[in-house]
Amino acid sequence: MSTEEHAERFTLLRPLLFTIVYEILGSATESDDVLQNSYLRWAEVDLATVRDTKSYLAQLVTRQALNALRTGARRREEYVGPWLPEPLLLAEDDASADVLLAESVSMAMLVVLETLSPDERAVFVLREVFGFEFRDIATAVGKTVPAVRQVAHRAREHVRARRRRFEPVDAATTARITEQFMAAAATGDLDGLLSLLAPDVTWTADSGGKATAARRPVVGAEKVAAVLMSLFRRERLVDLRVERVNCNNAPALVLGGERLEGVFLLEIADGRITHFYAVRNPDKLLAVAVPRRISRYATSEEST
Repeated sequence: MSTEEHAERFTLLRPLLFTIVYEILGSATESDDVLQNSYLRWAEVDLATVRDTKSYLAQLVTRQALNALRTGARRREEYVGPWLPEPLLLAEDDASADVLLAESVSMAMLVVLETLSPDERAVFVLREVFGFEFRDIATAVGKTVPAVRQVAHRAREHVRARRRRFEPVDAATTARITEQFMAAAATGDLDGLLSLLAPDVTWTADSGGKATAARRPVVGAEKVAAVLMSLFRRERLVDLRVERVNCNNAPALVLGGERLEGVFLLEIADGRITHFYAVRNPDKLLAVAVPRRISRYATSEEST
């Protein structure tokens, strides 16, 4: 078989494969490594033996992602402060038309998925997000079909108990609240800021001990407002560039000057900001350079 056919099949499925691996790992840079290693394995496969390319490649990248997840488990246990996924920079319209995809890549969902075991996480992602058959998932994770069914049920109940109902926020509301927030933060308008925050708003910062950040989540409108007023004080903004982007299908602010200082994602519900995810670990900011394309389908499926 030609190298071109291997490349063509892999490229067609790359957005789907990347999305699967990112949701299992919560890391864009590690996902790139997994896809690269998976392609090297794929390039050695006799295509005449492949019945379903999508299922075959999904199983291949899942196995590689699980290996990476287990290898990194110790690093996450020893991590300094809260652990958050790497921000995923998206094109503006990438996930918004697919509610299930939008929820599955949200910071809130990925944080919940961190509480699952590696097998539970992989099974949940493959079944609940991508709708793969149990027999294909069983091959991917090395379990029997009955065992996978049990894992799927356990993971689904675990996520349901820890994840509140996802309510999509329309683009106009998101834009309005984000603009009002940026204006209030930039001008030091404390009252305006407080009016945008939910009473139990939470600030979760991930620095990995490599940047200045709260080591525990900050909860409550007044406490979070104080954090924001310090972060966006006028004398700092003189030397900072603030750019609004779409990360994980949520409004996000990228702060940078001579170097990138952080990515700050806003979670909005019922017309208020309910959570800030502040990613300040420089190792997790490397991927916030090029927008990614994510999908739950192969390119050919999207066009049918």
